[in-house]
Amino acid sequence: MVGLFSEGVEAALRAAFDAHEGQTRKSDPVPYVTHPVHVALVLARAGADDVTIQAALLHDVVEDCDDWTEERVWREFGPDVASVVAELTEPSGTWEERKQATFDKVKSLTLRALVVKSADKLHNMRSLAAKLDAAEDASAVWASFSRGPSDTIENARRLVGALRDRLDAVNGFDALSIDLQRALQAFERHDEA
Repeated sequence: MVGLFSEGVEAALRAAFDAHEGQTRKSDPVPYVTHPVHVALVLARAGADDVTIQAALLHDVVEDCDDWTEERVWREFGPDVASVVAELTEPSGTWEERKQATFDKVKSLTLRALVVKSADKLHNMRSLAAKLDAAEDASAVWASFSRGPSDTIENARRLVGALRDRLDAVNGFDALSIDLQRALQAFERHDEA
């Protein structure tokens, strides 16, 4: 049977399923792998190339999976995919340090890393907003986050602003920028302020 995508994308999809096996989303029984798959689907729909789609599928493996390193991504998927994954791997540190480093890095992200980070943020906001919309008690959803709604949403505002500033200067990703703004607006409805 012929796959829907290239051999590289099919290999990245299998690797993502294997790497994230047994992991779930925060306080949710949904398998974690649904997140990188959604990120990759957003980018496939936007017309991203195979390297970008592979990086989307693998964007959290170094950060979240014990058996994965930047070297392994390079060895199995090549330097182009590995460099995007490396750009997106969040450094260790406090929540504030990690979020500030991510925000600061937006200015220098390559185009591939920029669109993966944008699709990543888009899916995170959409899925959390949907979860909050469906919850009988929003505080139970927020309990699994190290910061409350105000800090989390303010961080999203800052990051989305920086991502959109960069995306708006790039031809071909207008829809992704608009989707980010809409998702942020839906997410902001959950601010306690």
